[in-house]
Amino acid sequence: MRIDVSFSSNHLDELQLRDRNVVVVDVLRASTTVATALANGSREIIPVASIESAVKISGSLFGEVTLRGGERNGKIIEGFNLGNSPREYTEATVRGKSIIFCTTNGSVAMSRSRYARRLVVGGFVNMSAVVNFIKEEQSDFLIICAGKSNGLRSFSIEDAVCAGMMISELTKDKGQDVELTDSSRAAIALFKTFGRSILKMLKTSDHGQYLEEIGMGEDLKICAEIDSIPVLPFQQGTVIKLRRDSGSADATTEPQAAVNV
Repeated sequence: MRIDVSFSSNHLDELQLRDRNVVVVDVLRASTTVATALANGSREIIPVASIESAVKISGSLFGEVTLRGGERNGKIIEGFNLGNSPREYTEATVRGKSIIFCTTNGSVAMSRSRYARRLVVGGFVNMSAVVNFIKEEQSDFLIICAGKSNGLRSFSIEDAVCAGMMISELTKDKGQDVELTDSSRAAIALFKTFGRSILKMLKTSDHGQYLEEIGMGEDLKICAEIDSIPVLPFQQGTVIKLRRDSGSADATTEPQAAVNV
């Protein structure tokens, strides 16, 4: 299987991603928040690319079972129920709810990948679940780093290091025939350089420093914990749910035990 990496989703569109197997990585913080919400019993995540789309979709759904979550510039969007901090997505808040999810980068990458053959959402918190899924599929995969949407500064080191860790874990298994692209090799090199302390790397990253400046530093600790939320957010139709088991890639599961964040 061939593993490729895109260090930003800015140059990708729906047609390029159609029928491909995709892992979307947005370490700070969409991947972690999606995993937390689903582990705490959210019915489904509905990723959208814009605030306008979120408002339009929420108008057609039942208000008592639907929440709007997301951020712009790291802060909760006016009129939304939740921001993009995994600490907000507690069991008491999200169990049984559909969440329309709109973030600056992560939900955009998920939305652009909606016609993918397989789409999963990954981060440090569910590393093994994603790696095991790729091994099971035995197919080519594109790991999309959500990155940043602000023009030339589209690269995010935390997403690239996470992608590098995924690929490193895949290549540890000598029974796996893994073909790497140049970008995959670059991601591995970044992981080897910066992966010894994930939390330190997050704290020194551009976005990590910004989150600390706006009072969201506690989120970095949550996003840095390897395999702390061992679930697999998996796209089914136009929504993201939990994958039930390895034998049924299109199935979803009952809500798991709550994750305290």
